[in-house]
Amino acid sequence: MSDFYRIACNIQKLIDEELNRGYGRKAIEHWHNPKNWGIMNKADGYAKITGPCGDTMEISILVEDNRIIKCTFDTDGCGATVACGSIVTELATGKSIFAARQIDQQKVLDYCGGFPDENTHCALLAANTLQRAIDKYLQDSNLPWKKFYRK
Repeated sequence: MSDFYRIACNIQKLIDEELNRGYGRKAIEHWHNPKNWGIMNKADGYAKITGPCGDTMEISILVEDNRIIKCTFDTDGCGATVACGSIVTELATGKSIFAARQIDQQKVLDYCGGFPDENTHCALLAANTLQRAIDKYLQDSNLPWKKFYRK
């Protein structure tokens, strides 16, 4: 085993130990294997918010019969922001607009199974971006002609 390989393994072990100290299993899973990544063309609702830390979150939703049938995200943020974006899309998909309205920072954190205090704002960013995408959907659904100009 080369010195480089041994050093790389030790660094990875330290990273994994650090992750396991503050992040729940589901948060780590979504961090490493994010779901629903990407922004839809012709979304029914779309929002983009930059949080106080500088991370930007984008969420797009596709709605049928007042139910979110597809929800996707994109971010330029850290791993915690990626995890929260992925989690919020999983929580919203399949839910009615009314039920998706109930997804907030605490619901994202509860689903995660744990987050260090310094990263809880990532859950707020994801939840707020989802809510703004829903707002946009509701606003545009009252003006049917806007569907022709969807993102």
